[in-house]
Amino acid sequence: MPSVRPNIAEMTGYAPGEQPQGVAKLIKLNTNENPYPCSPKVKAAIGRVVQAGLQKYPDPMATAFRTRAAELYGVEPDWILCGNGSDDILTIVTRAFVGTSDMVRFANPSYLLYRTLAEIQGAACDIVNYNADWSLPDEFGQGNDWLRLVYLANPNSPSGTVISPERVAEFAESLPCPLLVDEAYVDFAEEDCVGLVAANEKIMISRTLSKSYALAGLRFGYLIAQPQVIRELIKVKDSYNCDTISIAGATAAIDDQEWLAETRAVILATRERMTESLCGMGFNVVDSHTNFVWCTHDNTPVEPVYRELKKAGVLVRYMLYPGWGDGLRITVGSDEQVDACLGLLKGIV
Repeated sequence: MPSVRPNIAEMTGYAPGEQPQGVAKLIKLNTNENPYPCSPKVKAAIGRVVQAGLQKYPDPMATAFRTRAAELYGVEPDWILCGNGSDDILTIVTRAFVGTSDMVRFANPSYLLYRTLAEIQGAACDIVNYNADWSLPDEFGQGNDWLRLVYLANPNSPSGTVISPERVAEFAESLPCPLLVDEAYVDFAEEDCVGLVAANEKIMISRTLSKSYALAGLRFGYLIAQPQVIRELIKVKDSYNCDTISIAGATAAIDDQEWLAETRAVILATRERMTESLCGMGFNVVDSHTNFVWCTHDNTPVEPVYRELKKAGVLVRYMLYPGWGDGLRITVGSDEQVDACLGLLKGIV
């Protein structure tokens, strides 16, 4: 086998949640997918571009989406960069700012991909543990000579908790490097950090259409940052990182804000009912600002619970964070899916 770079050979690599293919009657509550179909406008838009033909290259800048997103956020289109899912956005930003022997920072527990992106670059990881109440200590905003990028999942995964925009602004002000606020789940929260971008060029916001817009299979994400930052990141992205189908579907999706509001309301109502039921079974459930809940249990180990659910055809995400602990992250599915999961849990715990 040809030799790869030593840091690549030593990596474990990111492991996505289980994605079984062709399994009948499986209830998937492990990867935070939206249980409801996307907006009908998305299907119509995709149908039109397919009928028109796919023989030509797509718009390399996804101009139609940038224009519509800019209208939503009250900025100009050159404040928006599009990507093949928000993971692509995270990769572009990391490649642009982080080199070998540099350092990145992220919180723990949080999104596991941040470590992988740093390791690919040959960079060191500075990991700051959350406090017991899921706040972040002051050290999260402290700089050093090697720090080049800070990731902040907000709302966080797996906890579903949020750091206030005021606190995020404090961190960005004290940091010597960019702060990438990963708002993959923010459409299920009550506030966001988009308003901070204009005040501080170090703040960048990444978003995805996978969760709230029910487009995990389409792969489309975007970044909001000041234009001078976007111009540099364009140099790093792949030439055509968004295809014609995804651009059309994503643009139609964000154009249907009525669909988003209605679907969000249904998911939040299910989340509230789900949380009450889990607490009634003795689970410790953190107040969630996302489309999932994070559960631990004082009297019952949760890994066997995950395995029993899997045997019964219900997938949830068991997550172990060394030095911190473990728990179950359970997606807010449809009412029928959630009821099936809760019914099984009552028999297990």
